[in-house]
Amino acid sequence: MSALSGNQKRKMKSASRLYAVQALFQMEQSNVAVDRVRQEFLDFRFGEEQIEGEEMIEGDVELFAKLLDEAVSYQAKIDQMTDRALVAKWPIARIDPTLRALFRAAGAELVAMQTPPKVVIVEYLDVAAAFFPDGKEAKFVNAVLDHMAREARPDAF
Repeated sequence: MSALSGNQKRKMKSASRLYAVQALFQMEQSNVAVDRVRQEFLDFRFGEEQIEGEEMIEGDVELFAKLLDEAVSYQAKIDQMTDRALVAKWPIARIDPTLRALFRAAGAELVAMQTPPKVVIVEYLDVAAAFFPDGKEAKFVNAVLDHMAREARPDAF
């Protein structure tokens, strides 16, 4: 088996972030435990998803599992950070569940992982674009993630 190029590794990580948002959304909507959702994604979804007619590259299994575990472990902290980043009239419970899942996955990287904040923001803007192709949510996602990143990692700014 040949070694993966840097570009292939980046694509795998990007796919894992997208899958993590889908998995977190599914967990919330169907009230299913993290272990069950993780296994379902690994067994049936990795490399199978069609986004805009293109087959997604196989995901980075380690990153996917870590995103799910950390999002669950730090959910209360991440949700509080998200709440502080949102306008007062829009508590996290009132935002779109896909965005809530996105903020939880991104928050996991900001709170518990060593991913540079700028990378987190760029990656999750791409995820937002996949779910919301008309682009209206991009400015909102950018503003919330920027606020969350500055709170979680002030040393990085």
